[in-house]
Amino acid sequence: MHKLSRTNRDKLQQYVSITGASEKSALQALKASDWQIEAAFDVFYSQPQPKSNDPYSDMILAEGVSVLCSDLQVEPQDIVTLVLSWHMNAATACEFSREEFVGGLQALGVDSIGKLQEKLAFMRSELKDEQKFYDIYSFAFGWAKEKGQKSLALDTAIGMWQLLFAEKEWPLVNHWCDFLQDRHNKAISKDTWAQLLEFARTVNPMLSNYDAEGAWPYLIDEFVEYLYDKSVVDK
Repeated sequence: MHKLSRTNRDKLQQYVSITGASEKSALQALKASDWQIEAAFDVFYSQPQPKSNDPYSDMILAEGVSVLCSDLQVEPQDIVTLVLSWHMNAATACEFSREEFVGGLQALGVDSIGKLQEKLAFMRSELKDEQKFYDIYSFAFGWAKEKGQKSLALDTAIGMWQLLFAEKEWPLVNHWCDFLQDRHNKAISKDTWAQLLEFARTVNPMLSNYDAEGAWPYLIDEFVEYLYDKSVVDK
């Protein structure tokens, strides 16, 4: 360890923290990849692993993701972690498979934690792009829901809407969340998730262009009535 440069010591520590590998295995992988972290992950995960009945043995789980966020100097609940997961095409929040993690780093064109950190500003800027925001929003439903569930738990959906619409700045988001808690109190379907974004994009906050005869889901029609009842907008 004393022969390593400060940069390489940092890479070794990051690698061990994220993968859970021993220092010996991490050192071998990093040396074999000329100290390029992204390539080192490939080396580590391509090595024959002891047979395990643990389905998560090839995963970076919540603890590793927390360490990664710490290394990137972002909070785990920062929306940029959602954008990063979108780039990695992660199936589930707070975990990455080897393929997802390495593939995401390759797609972003980075080979170190430092370079990944330099990409954070770019990833934040992607939320300002209309099409990318739509893609990230659509991705978020499957990413945030519990494994094996078709719908998104209401509290999770509300948290995600507040996070996403803080970027999109939809003035009615808090009223929508209050309405769901007051009148709905059920899990959110994929269709409702998708249609809510379409409503926010196409119907102005004063509802002057809202078409009561349109093909909106029943829940959104009920939300409009809720806004009228609460005098949030004039009928």
